[in-house]
Amino acid sequence: MPFVGAAAAVAVWLVGAALGVELEARTGASTQSVSVVAMLVAALVSGLVGWGVRTVIGRLAKGGGEVAWLVLCGVVLLGSLVGAASGTTPGAVTVLMVAHVVVGLVVALGLRHGSGTASRTS
Repeated sequence: MPFVGAAAAVAVWLVGAALGVELEARTGASTQSVSVVAMLVAALVSGLVGWGVRTVIGRLAKGGGEVAWLVLCGVVLLGSLVGAASGTTPGAVTVLMVAHVVVGLVVALGLRHGSGTASRTS
């Protein structure tokens, strides 16, 4: 699932680039370009961390913890949108927010039943 989220993030970046959006974000007093590699790595790391957290929730929660997982994903997604709002132009903000939402949905929904976790052994 982390790889699907990363591929989705790259697709969003490519669409933004094709539309002429220059992806830059404010980092304190300066700005930083958001490259396709940065988008790929961030999405991949986020997906892998999510997979690990989902595994832990699946092992600790009764019934697999699907509700706890989805609530946690919602909270993390809302927090990540604050960072996405740091784009330097409305287009950059839009592309960054779409990327965050797409990756968040892929990870949250892709792992909601504990798929890929060790908690589902029969």
